[in-house]
Amino acid sequence: MFEVEQRRIEEQIQAYCTAHDLPAPTLRWKWIPFSGQWGISTSFFQLAAASFGDQKGNTQAKAQEIALGIAEDLGTPAGFSKVEAVKGYLNLTFDPAQYTRRVVDAVLDEGEGYGQGMRRHEQVMVEFSQPNTHKAFHVGHLRSAILGDVLCNLLDAAGYDVVRTNYPGDMGLHVIRWLWNYKKYHMGEKPDRDITKWMGNLYAEAIKRLEQNPELDAEVREVYKQWDNRDPEIVALWKETRQWSLDGFDDMYAKLGIRFDRYYFNSMFEDSGREIVDELIRKGIADDERATGGPVVVKLDEKLGLTGEKYHVFVALRSDGTALYATEDLGLARQKFLDYPGLAKSFYVVDVRQSLHFQQVFKTLELDGYAWAVKCQHVPYEIVSLPGNVVMSSREGAIVLLEDLLREANERALQVVREKNPELTEERKQEIARAVGIGAIKYPMLSRDNTKVVTFDWQSALDFNGQAAPYIQYAYVRANSILRKANMPIPASLLPEYELSQPEVALIDLIGRLPDEVQSAARDLRPLVITNLAYELASAFNDFYGQCPVLQAEEKIRNSRLRLVAAARQAMANSLALLGITAPQAM
Repeated sequence: MFEVEQRRIEEQIQAYCTAHDLPAPTLRWKWIPFSGQWGISTSFFQLAAASFGDQKGNTQAKAQEIALGIAEDLGTPAGFSKVEAVKGYLNLTFDPAQYTRRVVDAVLDEGEGYGQGMRRHEQVMVEFSQPNTHKAFHVGHLRSAILGDVLCNLLDAAGYDVVRTNYPGDMGLHVIRWLWNYKKYHMGEKPDRDITKWMGNLYAEAIKRLEQNPELDAEVREVYKQWDNRDPEIVALWKETRQWSLDGFDDMYAKLGIRFDRYYFNSMFEDSGREIVDELIRKGIADDERATGGPVVVKLDEKLGLTGEKYHVFVALRSDGTALYATEDLGLARQKFLDYPGLAKSFYVVDVRQSLHFQQVFKTLELDGYAWAVKCQHVPYEIVSLPGNVVMSSREGAIVLLEDLLREANERALQVVREKNPELTEERKQEIARAVGIGAIKYPMLSRDNTKVVTFDWQSALDFNGQAAPYIQYAYVRANSILRKANMPIPASLLPEYELSQPEVALIDLIGRLPDEVQSAARDLRPLVITNLAYELASAFNDFYGQCPVLQAEEKIRNSRLRLVAAARQAMANSLALLGITAPQAM
C-alpha cells in the first residue's frame, strides 16, 4: 500500500550505505505488530555482522549505530509520521490519517478484488471431495469438499491459476456389491429424489444381505468376474447407475456452491496403474512376489537405504494381478502431469488416515524417475464427528446424510429469519435462510486447524453472538443497513480530519490485514487464518457500531465513517466469499 514510499526509502538506505562504505544491505521488511501503529520495520544485524565482523564489539550495538545513522539521514519521509531506531531495528510508522485513507480507498476502489494478489502465472491443481459412487453422501464427506473448495479460493486469490479436480471412486468391491444387489432385487427401479440417499440405502441393504447370508458372496464374485471381462450388460448398468450418483453429487455441490473444472475416476487408471507397476518391476524398484502367492511390493525403506521404518512396504498390486487403489493412484498422478505439464503443485485433500499411503505413492514415483513427484503434496484433514463422538460410516445404515443436514440447516435458519424479519416475503426468507444455513455448516469445518477433529453441533453453528458464520453475516447486514439509511452516495476519498477513536483504529487495522492474510492462508493452506480474520472483523465492526455514531455525527466525521463502514462491509463480504459463504443483504 506504501510501495512507492518503501522503494524510495530503500534507495536512500542503499545510498547511505554506499556513502559510509557499508556493504549493500539485504532489507527484509516486516509489519510493525502493534495495533494502531501501522508501519514497517527492518533490522541491520546482518549488515552489522558483515561490516564489523573482524572487530570486537556487540553486533546489536553496531546494528543500532547503523539504524541511528539511517534514521537521521531519512528524516520523516512523506506518508510517515515517525522514524526511529530501536535496538538495531529501523521502524517507520505510517501517518495514521494517510494510512486510513489508503486502506479505505484501496477497498472501495478494488471492491470484490480487494485482498487478491497479483497473478503469478503458476498453475496448481487441488483434488478434493472424492466421494464413492453407489454410496450415500454423508457428513463425513463434507470436510474434504468444503476444505478443498476454500483452498482453491485462497490459492486463486493469492494469484495462482487453480485447477479444481474431483476423483470419485466409481469402481471397487463396493460398486460390485451394489450392482449385485440392484440387479437381483431392484432391477428397473430409479431414484426420483434424494438420489445419494437412495443409492446409500441400497448399498447398506447389500451389506446387510451379505452379512446375513455369507454364501451370497459367490454371486458377488461372479458379478466382479463379469466386470473384469467387461460384460456389456454389466458395463451398461454400471454406467447408468454411476450417472445417478454423479447427478446426486452435482445437486449437493450446487447447494454448497462448489464447482469442479475436471473429473477423474479411479476406473480410468486400472490399466495405466498396472503399466507403472510393470515399469517398477523391470527397473528392480518393485519386488514381484506373485509366483509365491504374494503381491507386488516396493520395499521403500530398503530401496532408499534407510535403517529405520519410515515409508514401510508399499503394496502396488494384488497377488492375482488386480489393481488396488494404490495402483490407480500411481496412474492418476502421472495423468495429472500429462494433462497439465506446467503444474507447480498437485495437492491431494484427503483425510489424515491416508498420510502414509500418499507418502508411499509419491516416493515410489520419485524412485521411478518422475521429476514431478516432488510437486505432489498431501493436504491431510481430520474427521467430522457429532456430539457424543458419533463418526460417519457408510457401511452402517445409521448415518447423517448431507441431504438431511442441508434440509435441517435451512429449516433452523428459516425459523430464526422469520423471528427477526417477519415482514419479508417468504421467497426472501427462504433465500436468506439458505445463505445462513450453508454458512452455519461451512464455518465450523474451516475454523479449526485442518488436522484437528471437528465436532459439529447446531447450537454453536447457528450462534448469532459467537464465533460462527451467522455472527459475521449479521455484522455485514448491520453495515449494509447503515449505508442504506444514509440514503446518499458514498463520499469521495478524504483524509480523516479528527483523531480516530480506538474502535476505528482496530477496524482499520483488521481491514488492512486482509491482503497479507490471504497470502499467509494460501501459503500455509490454512483457511483458519481467514475464519479468524472474518470473525475479528465482525467483532471490531460491532464495537465500532456500538461506540461510534455515524449518521448522527457532524459532516466531516460522518463522511469519513461512512467510507469506513463501506470498506468494512466490503472486507467482510470478501472474507466470507473466500470461505464460500454468502453475505446476505438482510437477516
